[in-house]
Amino acid sequence: MYRTTTRSIQVTVKPNFLGDRSSPEESRFFWAYTIEIVNLGLETVQLRSRAWHITDGNGRAQDVTGPGVVGKQPVLKPGESFEYTSGCPLTTPSGIMVGTYAMETEDGEAFDVAIPAFSLDVPNASRQLN
Repeated sequence: MYRTTTRSIQVTVKPNFLGDRSSPEESRFFWAYTIEIVNLGLETVQLRSRAWHITDGNGRAQDVTGPGVVGKQPVLKPGESFEYTSGCPLTTPSGIMVGTYAMETEDGEAFDVAIPAFSLDVPNASRQLN
């Protein structure tokens, strides 16, 4: 589990390797990750967009951006949370993801919330530090 808090918005990530959707002999590896976003602050905020930086085990990087998450732009009142699950395919048995959510207050103030860097690793595979 990975967790960080930015401006009273807590983001927790739980990655999970999906062996049944992966094919190591074809260099296809797939992870699901579940993210919980909790508003620990005193103001209502809306998640407007996301930006991911994904790096595979060979150091190849790609950036993925888009509106909202899983087709939604959730509004979080103080104390509320939102959870979703998405996925990431790689051609290597390890990688890392990190990103940001663009949030907006009811007053129209925009700010970024950090998504903690999290490791994507095939269970019981040898690990290489990059």
